[in-house]
Amino acid sequence: MTESQRVALVTGSARRIGAGIARHLHAHGYRIALHAHQSSEELQSLAFDLESERPGSVLALEADLRDVDALPDLVEQAVSQFGRLDALVNNASNFFPTPFGQVQPGQWDELFAVNARAPFFLAQAAAPHLIKQRGAIVNLTDLHATQPLREHPAYSSAKAALEMVTRSLALEMAPHVRVNAIAPGAILWPEQGKSEAAKQKLMERTPLDRLGTPHEIASAVRWLLDDAGYITGQTLRLDGGRLLT
Repeated sequence: MTESQRVALVTGSARRIGAGIARHLHAHGYRIALHAHQSSEELQSLAFDLESERPGSVLALEADLRDVDALPDLVEQAVSQFGRLDALVNNASNFFPTPFGQVQPGQWDELFAVNARAPFFLAQAAAPHLIKQRGAIVNLTDLHATQPLREHPAYSSAKAALEMVTRSLALEMAPHVRVNAIAPGAILWPEQGKSEAAKQKLMERTPLDRLGTPHEIASAVRWLLDDAGYITGQTLRLDGGRLLT
């Protein structure tokens, strides 16, 4: 087996952190099943770039992760294209405020569907293939899985559920498949809704006094997939030390 044979399915990989993860894994020999829901143009652009670098190494998939019936098909398309699956990176997320007292059941369901339910059922669908390859799963959680974010109780709860999914699956899938998570701190600012004052306040609470980078997340994902052979059921807090303050 050579490195170029390994296959990773990365959800939410058309842009931002997900694209960084996909590019990094691809640069280290992985064949990549990219996934997006609404970012079709960015998905196709990234797929074209990576395929130009190494023909036959990329598959672009579109699916709504809220549709639980679509999840097994994502896995099967990746395996059908590449013949195997070595890694699942559950990066896709949705994020919006839900001020307490105004939360609607549909908002709760939507946040849990993408942030917790989809990773669980993707893992379940991928399990036979990952077991065969003695592969690994990395879930992207959030610092707010353990430190609640004001006006985002449903989102914080969903990410907390994903941390328990990580630990539970690590137990269920051992010893054949390792399952870990990364909880990023401030990596990229939200595209809307974060004032300059709020950004400055967050930096003041970050001992390393800077944003993290998508490359740092991607490097940690690859380490957990490839090199952390005796680590499972853990969450790596990649936050510049923010939880220390």
